[in-house]
Amino acid sequence: MEFLISLLSGAVGGNLAGALLKKYSLGTLWNSVVGILGGGLGAQLLGMLNIDISGIIGNIAGSGVGGAVLLVIVGIIKSAMAKS
Repeated sequence: MEFLISLLSGAVGGNLAGALLKKYSLGTLWNSVVGILGGGLGAQLLGMLNIDISGIIGNIAGSGVGGAVLLVIVGIIKSAMAKS
């Protein structure tokens, strides 16, 4: 259940980042896909570091941030490749 919450939170984080940072937006579908991947990675990273920020709330926050960060990274790479 926690992993599903991580994936959903990542998708929300990716779409929120895409809405706020239009320069890095990949469109709703890809914002969601990248956010889901980032959410899963963010949750795993928090788990490996043994960071517990009130259970589910920490999971949602970490996954959302993971989704947003990965979206920005992918957006920067996409922008750099388009300039080449």
